[in-house]
Amino acid sequence: MDFNVEDLYVDLRPSVGRRLFLKCEGFNFAGSIKLKAATEMVEAKERGGELFPGATLIESSSGNMGVALSTVAASRGYRFICVTDVRCTPAARRLMEALGSEVHVITEPDQENGFLAARLSYVRRLCAANPDYLWLNQYANEGNWMGHYRTTGSEIAKAFPLLDVLFVGAGTTGTLMGCANYFHENQPSVTIVAVDAVGSVTFGEPSGRRLIPGLGTSVRPGILDMSYVDDVVHVSEADTVRMCRKLVRRGFLFGGSTGTVVSGALAWMKANSVGDDVTAVAISPDFGTNYLETIYNDEWLARSYDAQQPPDQST
Repeated sequence: MDFNVEDLYVDLRPSVGRRLFLKCEGFNFAGSIKLKAATEMVEAKERGGELFPGATLIESSSGNMGVALSTVAASRGYRFICVTDVRCTPAARRLMEALGSEVHVITEPDQENGFLAARLSYVRRLCAANPDYLWLNQYANEGNWMGHYRTTGSEIAKAFPLLDVLFVGAGTTGTLMGCANYFHENQPSVTIVAVDAVGSVTFGEPSGRRLIPGLGTSVRPGILDMSYVDDVVHVSEADTVRMCRKLVRRGFLFGGSTGTVVSGALAWMKANSVGDDVTAVAISPDFGTNYLETIYNDEWLARSYDAQQPPDQST
């Protein structure tokens, strides 16, 4: 069964003042781009004979991958356990549970490597106690990026044969590596720009406090290969919130990762004096429904950023 939607793009120029096309992945059946990687990883295990009816899958996720794997597992008759943390939105948790998944929420971060390390440690403990559990490990699983090599990269190339620059958010780096590999092999003239969150260690920056799930890591993903990345932009959570709220006033309710990617893309285009003769595409991983209680909630913003300077809620 194919749950994916391929070609839906938004021209952001009327909203942001620059020629930037946004590939909208929120229309996929599980609500995000993660469905592509989830499907590929599960199908690879099936092809390898590692999955059987009633098998138990387990994965660490901040939200979207958990929902995607919940969808795939439910459709194929597998049990799924998601290990997440307190930054996962309540809506995503409820959705996973509605799909029949078991959700474990980590409440305390690892002292050195944050919530991701704490989640991975918990996954390893569960697997040690339950040898029949199959951990997909999206952070090191080649199926994570191969799903996007087979789909996302080729979809963008088909829609924009004269593409100049592609902006991709970096979480597990599955989407980034899949698209980067595709264009490296098929259209090497395309500039690949990774967009990450301030406080993420993925590209060698110091670890910092991050409250918005989706992009960024506290443990560098094993599938990342920097030789395929031409440039990196880091975006603060304040800028993420500002961009999300700017876009929603234009009728576009996007998730935090999209706000980060668009903000980073615009900053890069400005810094590099990109004009209207350049064809630029950014990838939007999901819509903003799951973020109504966080990014789009004034009380959450004031409470969450009170100790620091909260993002301007009026812009």
